Amino acid sequence: MRLTDRIVVVTGGAGGIGAALGRRFAAEGATAVVLADLDADRVRAVADGIGPAVHPVAVDAADAEQVTALVADVERRYGRIDLFCANAGVATGQGLDAPDADWERAWRVNVLAHVYAARAVLPGMLARGEGHLLHTCSAAGVLTAVGDAPYTATKHAALGFAEWLSITYRDRGIRVSALCPQGVDTPMLADGLAAGHLGARVIAASGAVLTPDQVADVTVAGLAEERFLILPHPEVADYARRRAEDPDGWQGALRRMVARLGPDA
Repeated sequence: MRLTDRIVVVTGGAGGIGAALGRRFAAEGATAVVLADLDADRVRAVADGIGPAVHPVAVDAADAEQVTALVADVERRYGRIDLFCANAGVATGQGLDAPDADWERAWRVNVLAHVYAARAVLPGMLARGEGHLLHTCSAAGVLTAVGDAPYTATKHAALGFAEWLSITYRDRGIRVSALCPQGVDTPMLADGLAAGHLGARVIAASGAVLTPDQVADVTVAGLAEERFLILPHPEVADYARRRAEDPDGWQGALRRMVARLGPDA
């Protein structure tokens, strides 16, 4: 996937990784980058700050009808979608006692939004015999998110769904990539740290906190190489190997880190 002259859609585009992807895709020469987000004012401001190739739209990525309408509108305007980035996501900072409403919101945004995007965009891609799906799944999908049970469960599901898509459709021209960063300097992490959430403190203590632009740089390289797992933090691959080889030891190391950091503030 080269970005020059491509038509791209990015959900969760009003800030963080989504906004950085929009900036980088435009710099790479995309014909059009459609940034979608619930926050119409913020996504418009982001688009205005990037340039004429970027077009903002107010869309709830967890609403199937809105996503279907978004895809239909982009295909009507530009004839196709080359790359769809299902990037919207939510964290809860809660454990087993998280209210059902928070579990349901995490499920809708972190998993079903990916399903809705694939359902809407795959028919056009399959008809052309090419297309690329990028799903932001987080390192939590590969490992775990200490202190956030809904985030952990739904990000594992998101990664599993991305893998299923890749296995099912790659031989029909569809490439699938799962973007799995660890600590990124976004409002999600900043808000968690400000609230004293254990999970955010574990992330901050686990390695480098990258900027969204650094994540976007790695993403562009991963798309060019058509990698399934895009890991802005290479150490995540090492953690995953340790987890697979010695799950008890890996869990023990995490428990010791949790004991050292203490419970939520």
